[in-house]
Amino acid sequence: MTVTADAVSMAGGRTYDLAICTTGLRMRYGQHDVLDGLDLEVRRGELFALLGPNGAGKSTTIEILEGYRRRSAGTVEVLGVDPERDEPSWRARIGIVLQSSRDHGRWRIGDMLDHFARHYADPFDPAELMERVGLTAQAYQTLSTLSGGQRRRLDVAMGIIGRPDLVFLDEPTTGFDPAARRDFHALLTELRDERGMTIVLTTHDMTEAQQLADRIGILQTGRLTAVGTLDELAAAASARSEVRWTDKEGVAQRLLTADPSQTLWELHQQFNGPIPGIEVRRPTLENTYLGMVGADLPEETDTDLTAARTEAS
Repeated sequence: MTVTADAVSMAGGRTYDLAICTTGLRMRYGQHDVLDGLDLEVRRGELFALLGPNGAGKSTTIEILEGYRRRSAGTVEVLGVDPERDEPSWRARIGIVLQSSRDHGRWRIGDMLDHFARHYADPFDPAELMERVGLTAQAYQTLSTLSGGQRRRLDVAMGIIGRPDLVFLDEPTTGFDPAARRDFHALLTELRDERGMTIVLTTHDMTEAQQLADRIGILQTGRLTAVGTLDELAAAASARSEVRWTDKEGVAQRLLTADPSQTLWELHQQFNGPIPGIEVRRPTLENTYLGMVGADLPEETDTDLTAARTEAS
């Protein structure tokens, strides 16, 4: 039975409308399976980050979802439509920000956005959008005069000018300075929260994914090996939190633990009140991701809380 994007997915007793649903998705080049039975669900109105090492199949997956590549096998539905049908009405509901793009260098930015806005029923106001991505001062410049970072901002503006229901962002903030990245993150949050836009993000910036994503999927060797919130992924990877404090002798202590709340309770009992220098560092997405894909992590050592308690007593 084909599962449509208008159907619901059952997970933990909850139901979700789906913007994207793939089952058994395969892509083969010669004798090599780039995608090997990929099952993926992206809920309507969420920001989903797809992560994975180079060669894992991220770009191939996104190109199939966008309708630019034909799959070898499996079922795919995006906004209720098989992307291979490539219906014009469906295409107008999809926004795409590629990793790189080329256009005629003589176009002026403002003219280009005005031109493309006319092809959509309810586009963003080009002037407003240029302000949101930090290009107002470049409105009359031609594309050939833009810096790499400015060109990237234009790519983003072009991808969302039509207020799409679903937008694919491939490394969207490459070349952004910190202020532009912050403003763009705020724009994505607004599009998701206020306009209900579904956003699929591929990025190597773990901080960006951690800050933005509702859920994260990790793709390895053509399969989705883990999917969930950061806390769910950390639990699945047995990632541990770091607790730091200063003992009664004034010596800094450090403990890696899967249950920081239990550690804090024990320390509170030990000190019978406030814990000097207490600090809890939760697992980051980067450490969780590296642990899941088998990358080497810095060697960690545990402090024995029982021993520390005895010494401090």
